Amino acid sequence: MSVDAVTVRRIAHLARIAVAEDEVDHLQGELNAMLAFVAQLEEVDVAGVEPMTSVTPMAMKKRHDVVTAGGIADDIVHNAPATDDHFFLVPKVVE
Repeated sequence: MSVDAVTVRRIAHLARIAVAEDEVDHLQGELNAMLAFVAQLEEVDVAGVEPMTSVTPMAMKKRHDVVTAGGIADDIVHNAPATDDHFFLVPKVVE
């Protein structure tokens, strides 16, 4: 796949980037080089390669997914000026 000048202008328009006419050829070359590199990467056989989080092997930190009721409703509304059944009471501002 290669990018032509029309496509470069369209990409610039979609990205909201002002591109002068004399820059189109240079950007076309850069975009084609990027696409060639991606095509080269597609040739690499990655079958059996595990996904990595880093270049050094490490285990992801995990926590137990436990549903709790919280149990701290009293602590949350402790400093509120007005509450009702663990809800904050605020003055009405819209009539």
